[in-house]
Amino acid sequence: MINNLIFVVNSFFQIYFWLILVRCLLSFIPSINWYKQPFEAIKDVTDLYLDLFKKIIPPIHGIDFSPWLALIVLQVLNYSIIYILFMLK
Repeated sequence: MINNLIFVVNSFFQIYFWLILVRCLLSFIPSINWYKQPFEAIKDVTDLYLDLFKKIIPPIHGIDFSPWLALIVLQVLNYSIIYILFMLK
């Protein structure tokens, strides 16, 4: 039972990690229309989380470093939750 929960939690965090990474890479392509699918869905899902970090770290010389902090925090949360679930096992 716990193994299945660990798998689901880890899968969720990994999918979200890759969505954020794709969102960041797509931001370098100026011709993308963020109001068309699937780009709008990616933007809506990831910006909820990324906006928290944009308030903490403003862009420096036009470069936004907040996604890096967001990805690090996401991975730390992932490993912490999985560690806690392993301890409950």
